[in-house]
This record gives sequence, structure tokens and C-alpha cells, in this order.
Amino acid sequence: MSKAKKVLDESREIGNPELDLADKGILTFEEMSGLRKCIHLHEPISTAVPPGLANLTNLEILNLANNHIEELPLSLSSMPKLRILNLSINRLYNLPRGFGAFPVLEVLDLTYNNLNEKSLPGNFFMMETLRALYLGDNDFEELSSDVKNLKNLQILVVRENDLVELPKELGELSRLRELHVQGNRLTILPPELGNLDMSSNKSIFKFEGNEWVAPIADQLQLGISHLMEYLRSETYRMYVY
Repeated sequence: MSKAKKVLDESREIGNPELDLADKGILTFEEMSGLRKCIHLHEPISTAVPPGLANLTNLEILNLANNHIEELPLSLSSMPKLRILNLSINRLYNLPRGFGAFPVLEVLDLTYNNLNEKSLPGNFFMMETLRALYLGDNDFEELSSDVKNLKNLQILVVRENDLVELPKELGELSRLRELHVQGNRLTILPPELGNLDMSSNKSIFKFEGNEWVAPIADQLQLGISHLMEYLRSETYRMYVY
């Protein structure tokens, strides 16, 4: 019996919906074609994703976090049922052409890599099903205005980058409920950000660790609701423009 089949059978016997292949030395997946739930791979994957992984066409959750991955296969974005993809804590400098073609992806975690605005393919912001995007701890200096295309986005994390401004198009993301921008080089916010509905007590805005101009810093001291109201004011528009 192969290692892969043994691990798969053991997982089925105990009724575990997640298949943990960490440190089991399995790098081929021919016998797992029907697998639906999470594959958890970490250490010691080399700089490339194992061959055949993209052939798991029924897979819904894939965890490739905490490896040494430097490149991804073009075929990865063709996985038709993949909803959650975790690529955090790797060594990615670029994403492959067509990466944004995932048809049903809802959660994408790219935290703690070496990515910047030039690393993203042209269709990256075309993933209309995306609900959560984690880009923290990378090297972004700007965020594309194309972010407006992520109409279903509820969580956006861009903390600990080198952002000097945020695109005004963020204000078009009507479903956004969490925005994490702490630890960047931001000084002002686009007035359009005031269009976001952050009235729910479940809404989360994280702004710490930036060099805000005095008016924004003052409003942050009073609270998010005060900040959002100020961003919508004519006073602030005149200040910015």
C-alpha cells in the first residue's frame, strides 16, 4: 500500500474531514483524485508545489502555508471547486499568469511572502467570489484601483506593507466589514472610504502604526464612527483636494 493511500484510508476511518499530509513525505496525489476537504502540507516542500496537486479537481480547501514555495503552477487556478487557499509564510515573489481565474475561490491568504503590486497578474482582482483577501506582511507600495472589482469582499488585510496611499475605489466595496491597514506609511485616507458602512459592532478597522496627518489622527482618537463621518465631510474633501 502506498503512503498516500494509507494516509487517506486512516483519515476516512477516523472520520477526519481534513487530510493532514504534513511531514509524511507524500508528494504525488494520483490516488486522491476524489478528495474534497483540506490537504495540509508543510515542511519539507521545496521551492515548487508538488506535481499533480492541481489535478485534485474536487478539492475545496488547500493549505500550503509555512513552506519554502517560490513558484506556483499555472494550473492551480483551474481547480474548479477550490474555495479556500492558504499560501501564507512562503517565498513567493510573483504569482503565475492567470492566477485570478479561480472560479469559486472565497478565501485567499498570501500573508508573509515577498509580493508587491508588480507581482500580481492582470486578472488578480477579477475573483468576484472572493470574500477574504490577506496580503499582510508583504512589500506592497500601492494597491490597484482594480480592487473595486472584488464586489463580494468582506475582509481585506494589507497590514505591514509599504503602502503610501489607499485607492479611492475601496469605497465601492459595499460589503467590506474588516479593513486592516496598520503598519504602513499612510498619512491620509481617500474621502470615498467614508462611503463604507462600518456601523455594525462587528466591523473592524485597524489603522495603527501609520503617520497620519493631524486631522485624521484626532478623529481616530475619538473613534471609527467619528473618522468615517469626517471623511464624508466637505471640510476633509477640501483638505485633501
